[in-house]
Amino acid sequence: MPSFEAPRRAAREREREAKSSALRAGRDELQGLAEEQVALRRVATLVARAAPQEQVFAAVAEEVGRVLPVEFAILSRYEADGSLTILAGSGTSVANFPAGSRWSLGGKNVSTLVFETSLPVRIDDYPNRSSGPIGVSGREQGVRSAVATPITVEGQLWGVMTVGSTVEELPLPADIEARLGQFTELLATALANTESRTALARLAEEQAALRRVATLVAAGASPQDVFASVVEEVGQLLPVDLANMFRYGADRTQTFVATWGRTGVRFPPGERWPLGGKNVATIVFETRRPTRIEDYSDASGPVSLVARETDLRSAVGAPIIVEGHLWGAIAVGSRGDQPLPPDTEARLASFTELVVTAIANTESRAELARLGEEQAALRRVATLVARGTPQEELFAAVVDEVGELLPIESASMSRYDPDDLLTFVATWGQEVEPFAVGSRQRIGGKNLGTIVFETGRPARLDRYADTASGPLGAGVTKAGIRSSVATPITVEGRLWGVIAAGSVLERPLPPDTEARLGSFTELVATAIANAESRAALAGSRARIVAASDASRRRIERDLHDGAQQRLVHAVIVLKLALRALSGGEANAKALVAEALQHAEQANFELRELAHGILPAALTRGGLQAGVEALVSRVSLPVIVDVSVGRLSAGVEATAYFVVSEALTNVVKHARADGAGVTARLEGGDLRVEVRDDGIGGARSDQTTGLGGLEDRVSALGGRLVLESPHGVGTRVRALLPLSGSD
Repeated sequence: MPSFEAPRRAAREREREAKSSALRAGRDELQGLAEEQVALRRVATLVARAAPQEQVFAAVAEEVGRVLPVEFAILSRYEADGSLTILAGSGTSVANFPAGSRWSLGGKNVSTLVFETSLPVRIDDYPNRSSGPIGVSGREQGVRSAVATPITVEGQLWGVMTVGSTVEELPLPADIEARLGQFTELLATALANTESRTALARLAEEQAALRRVATLVAAGASPQDVFASVVEEVGQLLPVDLANMFRYGADRTQTFVATWGRTGVRFPPGERWPLGGKNVATIVFETRRPTRIEDYSDASGPVSLVARETDLRSAVGAPIIVEGHLWGAIAVGSRGDQPLPPDTEARLASFTELVVTAIANTESRAELARLGEEQAALRRVATLVARGTPQEELFAAVVDEVGELLPIESASMSRYDPDDLLTFVATWGQEVEPFAVGSRQRIGGKNLGTIVFETGRPARLDRYADTASGPLGAGVTKAGIRSSVATPITVEGRLWGVIAAGSVLERPLPPDTEARLGSFTELVATAIANAESRAALAGSRARIVAASDASRRRIERDLHDGAQQRLVHAVIVLKLALRALSGGEANAKALVAEALQHAEQANFELRELAHGILPAALTRGGLQAGVEALVSRVSLPVIVDVSVGRLSAGVEATAYFVVSEALTNVVKHARADGAGVTARLEGGDLRVEVRDDGIGGARSDQTTGLGGLEDRVSALGGRLVLESPHGVGTRVRALLPLSGSD
């Protein structure tokens, strides 16, 4: 019988060896797992101790290469420009990938695929299935298979961990991605912790810098000190090589107010550059928004040429907006290859807010001081006005105050005359012969005196000496005035004159100059109106006295030459009649009849005299009856439209005399074919109007009758208007308040 013992022994031996091999493999796996856990604990300890990033990177690469079945391990970081930077590596196959080297992504390789997918990637047939710069270098290094897992920090792809094998017969284990992921998770935690600590430290530094600037602002430091502090704090805080602050001018310029740099100052404060081209300053000016230029080699414009001389590579600018207006900007620049951090604009904005506060505070203090000075000057002028100071003295005081208050070199006040001439009544500052007090210049050409005369509105010319023309312009050119402003002096609705202020500097006068001049012109207008009112009142009183005296003399003459003589004659004749009756003379009856005739004639003349003072038709029937009686005695056609009832005696009498005097002038001077009289109520006024179709050209200063009417109408608080253009006819209009005196 065949023996089965030997085969059975052999089978049992094989079984024992298999079990032993399995036990050994299990022990090896357990030991490998234990070593892996120890390695992870060592890395976790470094993370917990907040070890420097470089130390953590090196430890991870070393531990991965030691405990995992790989020939090499490489830790890399993705950059914003789409490249890859090697941070650490271990193993014998990393000569082509030294720490610090930078690689372009692209092609088919595990690093590029992870960047594109943010997922773990494996390539087992690396020589035949890889491409791109990294793939080519890996093939040269003899890589046969590779696995890479992403490093994701707070949801963002940060970098990649790559492991590989150069042994063709030994592909990487199937679980290598998961095992490698444990290390990348620890690495992500370390990075997150480090970035959090860095962010906190950076925030603390930023807040400290902002507090220092805020303290300066609160202490009322000068703008120059605040500006210098801001650019220095910004330069020290941000990864930049240059920081500056500038303000924009109305002429599209930038003027530097503070600068900071690591290699010397290239834009000293006060330096002025024109805007234009492609550069941070011009783009912020045009958009009023933060801006950045990553590659300054493409920049253009005057200021960018100097910036490129400093090897500036990238720059960021943030606007400074004060009370809605673009005031200026803060700009920073770097010479490094890396672009400025994406939060640079936001961090700059924190400082611009403080700058805005400093500017606003400074301007508020300056505005208050300026307002105080202006109000004091206006009070001094107002005091002179209230005292009735002579006009020459007042005009001189006004231009003196204007000259001391505004940033100017010359000031003048002029009066417009009826013959299109301008008379200078006061000057201050730079002596220019054509503008001397008392000198007269003809209006015309391009100059502020002519512009204000033609428009009746404030005006300015900023390139005055280059563009001025006309007689006034010649004086401006001689004086070298570069910028000037003028405001009209309007007295009771009519243009009386002008105040002008000029500067010889290139920069324009401040935009509020017109308004500030206007405060003085209002006081001057009040003074002139007061003086004219006083003169008019004195003249009116004189005319009223003269008219009263003339009326008394006329009444006295008319009484003496008329009714009085008739009554005297009647008395004499009655005495003769009485004597004749006593003597029985036959002529007594005739004498009585003669005396009666003289008495009746005297009575008639007295009625006529009273009719000349205030007609009976007016007193009995009102304005309509009085006007109709008046028109009945006029020797030309007159259309009457009087649609008012009884009014106060004073209003009716004044309206009657307006119509009477106006019709008298029509008959005497107008050469008219007809006239019209209207009277109607408008609101609280009686509107009386007399018009004709005559030759026109009437003036109130040519007839004492109209002058007297003006006085009478003014006495009731009314207004008399004369319109009489040549060849068109004349219109006399009176507005009488119904509350006029009886």
